[in-house]
This record gives sequence, structure tokens and C-alpha cells, in this order.
Amino acid sequence: METMEGTKRTISLGKLRGLSQCADRKGIFCILALDHRRVIQEAFQAGAEPGGLHAAGVRFKRQVVSALLPALTAVLLDPSYGVGPLVAEGTLPGNVGLIASVEKSGYDGPSEARLSRLAEQWDVAKAKRSGASAVKLLVYYHPDSRTALATRDLVQRVAEDCRRYDIPLFLEPMSYALGPPGTRQSSQGRRRLVVQSTRDLSPLGADILKAEFPVDIEQDPNENDWKEACLELSSASAIPWVLLSAATDYPTFLRQARVACQAGASGILAGRSIWKEALGLPAEEREAFLGGEALERMWQLRRVCQSFARPFTEGIERGSLAEGWEESYPGF
Repeated sequence: METMEGTKRTISLGKLRGLSQCADRKGIFCILALDHRRVIQEAFQAGAEPGGLHAAGVRFKRQVVSALLPALTAVLLDPSYGVGPLVAEGTLPGNVGLIASVEKSGYDGPSEARLSRLAEQWDVAKAKRSGASAVKLLVYYHPDSRTALATRDLVQRVAEDCRRYDIPLFLEPMSYALGPPGTRQSSQGRRRLVVQSTRDLSPLGADILKAEFPVDIEQDPNENDWKEACLELSSASAIPWVLLSAATDYPTFLRQARVACQAGASGILAGRSIWKEALGLPAEEREAFLGGEALERMWQLRRVCQSFARPFTEGIERGSLAEGWEESYPGF
């Protein structure tokens, strides 16, 4: 079980092994996010591609993973279009980490009181049995929402399942405003919200935080402010964190990634900022874009992470195990 020793944590062998599978040898994450379902459904719902929606979704994810694989340390996939098909057919090799999402797309309830749900017919145990290196849980969270307690309970339940099955948990809190749809936070308000959400949720049993950029860059384009906010996020988090991309345009995300890594992030876990243009392209043009511009984007991000990111292992107490350790190591 995970414990704290001074400023470092000790984690189980299974979790350490799973995180190591998702990182490079220095402990840096450069992970592709490709667990999107609604985006795929919206792009291919018209049925123009042969084989129907599911086949089109699998085909798209196969193309993206195949093209970007050389620059990745791991891939985040959903069970339907990603985990099962791409592992079974051999698209995802064993030397690249696999993170499986466990949440249902979207949320229940009104926009100002969002409630996240787990996927149906899929859970942590199945992710472990399928060979996943880690699982990811996305939750919508606002500290002052009437659903905040239920969300914290959900995080703790999934974290306990991950502890039971000895598999790491990447936690992705998504912030939102409490006002009516379309309400926008000030940049300072967003910073307070992201940092407080980190304080609330990061101690609840997850292993890596998949964090939003804590600044509204349209309202505040000053990179010094960005770095201060990322440093505050690093201080607030009880666990290592990686930066998500949130479909930000690529040049902006590259800047965000550099600032975040300089301020303590352990890498990136990014999706649409890298590959979103491919959704609207014919198959041949899509393949050329993914193997050209998208792959170069991934390599640029990999170089940024290698140059500036903080290895996740810096926060973990390492050491040797005594003879006979296996006698007390818990099984399922």
C-alpha cells in the first residue's frame, strides 16, 4: 500500500512496474491520449467509411497509433475502439505502455452539478486482465458543487480498486463553472479552481495527476504568470502530474508543455492538439498528415519533456527488498 516517507512516497511493485512501462528510462511521460469516443462518433457517424462506425473508429485509432508510435512512451485508449482491437491485432507492441480509461463519456446531471460515471461492462479488473499498464479516470469537479463529495467518493472507490489489483491510476479532474452553460471563469478564477481541485483530489489514492493548464491563456498571455501558476499546481499536488492538451492549438500547447515541465510536470498526456486535423481528412491524406506533421509534433513534445520534465521517480522512495519479501506480498 502507498505510504509517505518524508517528501517521498513508497508504492507497490505492480504500480511501480506499470508506471515504468508508461515512461521512458528516465521516468518521463510522453503519452498519446486517444481514448476519445464522442469525437470519433461525431466524425464518423454519417457512415461514409466502410464497415460502419465501430470499424471506422478502430481504423482511425489504428492509423494514429501506428504513425505516432516511434515518439511515444505510452498510449491512452478506450476499451471499445482502442484497447481490445489494437492489442489483439498487434498494433500496440509490448514495449509501449497501455493506459485504459474506465469512465463513461460525458456526465450525468445539470452542467453546474456534474456527476461522472464509470463505464458499463468495463472496470479496473478487466483493464488489468487485458494487460493494461495503468488505468485513467476522468471526473468533472468543482470544489463548491453539490456533487463534489460524490466525486471524491468515486475517486476513492476507483483508487481502492487500483490498489486491490496493483495497477496505477491516472486521475484527470476537469473543472467547470457553476453558472449557466457558457459561463466563463476569469483567468485567476480558473487558476484557483484547478489548484484547489488538485489539493482536494490528488491525495485520494491516484498515482499520477493528468492536469489542465491552470491559466486561461486568452485572458493572460504572460508566460511568467503561466509558470507561477504551474509552480503553484506542482506545490498543491500530492502526486506527480502530467499536462493534458484539451484540444489547444498545437503551437500554444507546445509552449504550455515547456512551461509546465519547467515548473515540475513529469511530461504530457496529450491528444487532439496533435492529431485533430486528421479527423477531417480522406484516408490517404490522413495517413500523410499523421506520418508527417503529427509525428513531428510528437517528437517536438518528446524533446521538450526530455529536456525539462521532472522524472516521476524523483517522488518515489526506491530501495531493495529483503529476502523472503514475496511471502508477505499480497495477492488478489
